[in-house]
Amino acid sequence: MEKGRFREIVAFVLQELKPKGKILTPFNVITAPIIVLGGILIVFRLVKGLGATTNLSQDFPWGIWIGFDVMTGVAFAGGAYCLTFVVYILRSEKYHPIIRATVLNGLLAYIFYAGAIFLDLGRWWNIFNPIIGNKFGYNSVLFLVAWHFLLYMLTELTEFSPVIAEWLGLERVRKVLNSLTLGAVIFGITLSTLHQSGLGALLLMAKGKIHPLWYSQFIPVLYLVSSVFAGLSMVIFEGSISHRVFRHQLDEEHHRAHEEILIGLGRACAVTMFAYLFLKALVFVHEHGWLYINSPMGYWYLVEVIGLVLIPAVVFSFGVRARNLFAIKAAALAAMIGIIINRFNYVFIAYKWYLPWGQRYFPSWMEIVITMAIVFAEIWAFRWVVNRMPVLRSSPHVAHEAAEGDNVIGREVTQWKASGM
Repeated sequence: MEKGRFREIVAFVLQELKPKGKILTPFNVITAPIIVLGGILIVFRLVKGLGATTNLSQDFPWGIWIGFDVMTGVAFAGGAYCLTFVVYILRSEKYHPIIRATVLNGLLAYIFYAGAIFLDLGRWWNIFNPIIGNKFGYNSVLFLVAWHFLLYMLTELTEFSPVIAEWLGLERVRKVLNSLTLGAVIFGITLSTLHQSGLGALLLMAKGKIHPLWYSQFIPVLYLVSSVFAGLSMVIFEGSISHRVFRHQLDEEHHRAHEEILIGLGRACAVTMFAYLFLKALVFVHEHGWLYINSPMGYWYLVEVIGLVLIPAVVFSFGVRARNLFAIKAAALAAMIGIIINRFNYVFIAYKWYLPWGQRYFPSWMEIVITMAIVFAEIWAFRWVVNRMPVLRSSPHVAHEAAEGDNVIGREVTQWKASGM
């Protein structure tokens, strides 16, 4: 790269770092202090340790940082691997307008939420040990999950990198990166299916500590299936907000396809949730769940399964049939709440449920503030990127080349299918 061109790019990036739009908006005024306070508390936690900032204990080693930031955040990021499979492998062009935003959301979710796992490590400076450590725990599920998190973040970055190159005006680089998309998608889907179920496999070691209504040998499968409708529900939720907030960014393709995209995603959520309910019913019968249903934890189980899975699935079905976008959005929100409750149940609500309330875990105010700060920081990062890069819009001078690139990928997929592999 010529020195002059490099200087132009640096100057452009520095210019783009400047704020765009109004600064003193209600959202900024509310979230900025929380992000700043959260940053201070993160430093305090890293210096003073877990005991000074959390309510974690030997009985409850995992709390809201694992339950929400990691378990739930990774499930919500599942929309990326689902939609990349649909768009790039199944060649469903209907969802192409939202693929960039979905991949960006998945990338940021792994950076902020999965990356926040270091907060929960007592010796956080050893976080690189699974990668460069003294010994590799080949038989450890955590070893697998750690490597998959790293590789998947790199894969998501590869999938999103053409957008960055397009933003910087690096045409040759963008063409090269576009050629890597199909391989990155296939690799990313493989990684996702493995570590989504791998997070569930971590809980298999807690037999006797997790309530029988939640514990079974099929937790990994349930985690994988639930990540599909969790991720797609997040796409509906995030897409609906983006369609309103970033309306000025949307091109004509987005406006035309918005309703059909939400209906298609709602249909996929309904099908996946009913499949999940079928698996839950099989597990319930296999584990003789009726023995525990007439109890406080049994009633709580019914709230989760019926109130936050069955009812949203029915509402999704109604919304799709009636083409009612409000019903689809409401069902997506309910499904997301259900996923949060489900992950919390495994990590600390249904975990050691037999202990007195005085010995149970409840997050400290510092844990809650740090979690809120991470969520808001991710939203700020998403907004910054969308306001600058062609995420919800396409640059006119690359639209034709992008279409040609899609045709190349389509031919490769067709040849791959025809070969019988």
